[in-house]
Amino acid sequence: MSSKITIAIQKKGRLFEDSKNLLTQSGINFSSSGENLLARSSNMNIDILLVRDDDIPSLVSKGVADLGIVGQNVLEEQKATNRIITAQPILELGFSNCKLAFAKPLNSRFRSLKNKRIATSYPALVKKYLKKNSIDAEVIKINGSVELTPYIGIADCICDLVSSGATLDANNLIEFKSLMKSQAVLISPVELNKIKQKNIINIIKRFEGVINAADSKYIMLNVDSSAAKKICNLLPGADSPTIIPLQKDNKVAIHALCKEPVFWETIEKLKLNGASSILVLPVEKILN
Repeated sequence: MSSKITIAIQKKGRLFEDSKNLLTQSGINFSSSGENLLARSSNMNIDILLVRDDDIPSLVSKGVADLGIVGQNVLEEQKATNRIITAQPILELGFSNCKLAFAKPLNSRFRSLKNKRIATSYPALVKKYLKKNSIDAEVIKINGSVELTPYIGIADCICDLVSSGATLDANNLIEFKSLMKSQAVLISPVELNKIKQKNIINIIKRFEGVINAADSKYIMLNVDSSAAKKICNLLPGADSPTIIPLQKDNKVAIHALCKEPVFWETIEKLKLNGASSILVLPVEKILN
């Protein structure tokens, strides 16, 4: 059996760009062009399948792909539709954040989904939600332009993906109920291929290293030793900062890896409490 690892990602769109960035930052170099459905890594024994996002859970479940990157919303819809889908999420990737939500026209006054016609591209998830909450409503499957359906009389409201809310605003719709939050996830079969398992785990660890570094920053600063404890408490997500005595009396340097975002407000607080020569550096990878 081949030891080559296959990773399935969406072939175009924002999710493709984010997936490609994750792969390249993890040291997996590849290029894609045109309508090619297969790209080979130039530096690792890895194939990249470039496919439709709703095909990814099936490819991973069947073992055609060892790993896949897909939105949680797509995975859950596929699982609710097809029992053959057994792929499981193993790592949240932190990009393509959105939510599946119900929205209605701005001039609509109803607050309940009861007896309403709901247009959606996620009929299985909507039906599951309605059943769980004992709501009697009609679900209408629409493959595209879901937001237009209330205005052409097909539906009373919609259930669709919402990220910034700009599409809802453009179509005079307002969100009034959320079904689920979603983001990109790394999925795998229930059991990893035994021959490839070690290499697959190493790839997953690389992904984790890139993700852990996404919002992390390395901070270096100088401060009077008497204020060191207070300064350490102000550093967001810092785990046991390093304190180094300086040549100048009563001065120390503090180095810290901050695993939470470092905003301007944080830097200003550090300065107000005596910190100087504050240096904030990006972090590319963190391996635990």
